[in-house]
Amino acid sequence: MTSEVEGASVSARIRAGGEDDLEELTRIYNHYVVSTPITFDIEPFTAEQRRPWLASHPDHGRHRLLVAEEGGKVLGYATSSPFRPKQAYETSVETSVYVAPEQVGRGVGGLLYASLFEVLAHEDVRQALAGIALPNEASQRLHLRFGFHPVGVYREVGRKFRKFWDVAWFQRSLAPDPATP
Repeated sequence: MTSEVEGASVSARIRAGGEDDLEELTRIYNHYVVSTPITFDIEPFTAEQRRPWLASHPDHGRHRLLVAEEGGKVLGYATSSPFRPKQAYETSVETSVYVAPEQVGRGVGGLLYASLFEVLAHEDVRQALAGIALPNEASQRLHLRFGFHPVGVYREVGRKFRKFWDVAWFQRSLAPDPATP
């Protein structure tokens, strides 16, 4: 899957992520690990430590890794991952987007989500869920724009940077609307 997409101020190629991206994907993720409460991982990863995560996102099926690339440079990535390990949850995915810090504000996250939901429309996925550490207005706006609805807030469930953080949960149905012909 490869496509050219244009957004607010970015024209990017969206494609499946792979082994050649691992170093840059790790760099992007580690920025959020060490600088923000957006992820509750505390210690940065090596690329080798992230290899199982990469392997859990093949280029087919429910659990995807899409990369935005411009001029050979990775701008960010979006994933759909298992929501919970129990079999009854297999048609629900947890989605996320991480944008390289130097690319934030260019529309990369929106391009990635648009592509991710286009791919997931052809898979056996019923619900997409997203957890957002609060405050994070940009992520909340992105999820609302893509049809997610707030479903609740877990209070003070993560401790990072000597502070407790709330997590808002958002949900979007990916099931076809039975009223649509």
